[in-house]
Amino acid sequence: MKNAAKRIYVFLIFVFLYAPIATLIVLSFNASRTRAKWGGFTLKWYEALFHNRDILQALFNTLLIALIASVTATVIGTIACIAIVNMKRRSRTFVMGITNIPMLNADIVTGISLMLLFISFGFRFGMGTILLSHITFCIPYVILSVMPRMSHLNQSVYEAALDLGAGPLYGFFRVVFPELLPGILSGLLMAFTMSLDDFIITHFTKGAGVDTLSTKIYTEVKKGIKPEMYALSALIFITVLVLLLLVNRAPDDNNNRKGSKL
Repeated sequence: MKNAAKRIYVFLIFVFLYAPIATLIVLSFNASRTRAKWGGFTLKWYEALFHNRDILQALFNTLLIALIASVTATVIGTIACIAIVNMKRRSRTFVMGITNIPMLNADIVTGISLMLLFISFGFRFGMGTILLSHITFCIPYVILSVMPRMSHLNQSVYEAALDLGAGPLYGFFRVVFPELLPGILSGLLMAFTMSLDDFIITHFTKGAGVDTLSTKIYTEVKKGIKPEMYALSALIFITVLVLLLLVNRAPDDNNNRKGSKL
């Protein structure tokens, strides 16, 4: 009885999680513009998607901002971790507490604060202000991912490399960086995802005529979402699913290769 209840519980969780996505994918192949009835199978919305310049421009802006913001935030966050870990214990605790505040703070507060900051400095709203905003709120997530790896790093190994004649930069990239790499990659992916998904902060810091996917969809909701959006959402979901499968399969392939060598 307990096993049956557990299976039903897990089944219901998956239904609530993936039924909306499945509905969206099905609607992306619906020939009818209305969601109330099925008008037959079609690929015309996918074709229309690649001819819609506004949506493609919003997608390009989203990916460009997410890529630049995540890479920049990862570099800054990793350097910040090196500085924080070399602080005294009380100072380190204080700085880490301040670093965690943006993650706990409401997005709407962060968005309005950044908007007022840009206005006070006379910044022109556009891609630049969105990029600065995304870098700002992504840095704490990178620090959160890299700091555990940094805390468990054996400093004597780096010092031994320096004693053996390695320069500080060479020693860092040969000894420290490989140990931090899993945390750095995790922080990079988290920053990329957070930037890709953000709406509230982007909404308050974007300029007129500049849209990301989230703000574009919000605008479309007021007028009625176009079926091309269903097609785009389906493509994004399938792309993410394929990437997850490849990432999860890579460790298994490596383990099989190691086993065959042994």
